[in-house]
Amino acid sequence: MSENTIIRKEQNGSISFGDYKLQEKTKVSDYEVNGDLYKVKTFYEITKLEKNGLFVYESVQGTAVEGFMADACGVSFVVSGQENAQITLGLCEESEYELTVDEAVIGKMKTNISGKLSFSADLSEGKKVKVSAVKC
Repeated sequence: MSENTIIRKEQNGSISFGDYKLQEKTKVSDYEVNGDLYKVKTFYEITKLEKNGLFVYESVQGTAVEGFMADACGVSFVVSGQENAQITLGLCEESEYELTVDEAVIGKMKTNISGKLSFSADLSEGKKVKVSAVKC
């Protein structure tokens, strides 16, 4: 399996990662994008992304993420999977974000002391859900 199947840089500068259809845990380390090093682990049970050794994204069940963009204002991406997933994002510590999932504004959520924000996504095979978390 090539690393392009579980992490790749898109033309717009975003990254896509994860493969929830894999039966065995697969990982790619030290994947460079614009000077940053990414590590991804993925299979049907979990998908996890780290950037420069720091937590960025985790889903339980595994997911596929497209167009993942992150900056000081928040993150945005499109996620797909076989079933509902609990997603955790690594954001700024003790900050408030407006969360939008599948075109619906979920509301304002505050990250904890470690900067993590968790939510559920209603996923099913063939369905893609757009997610954004914008810092308030």
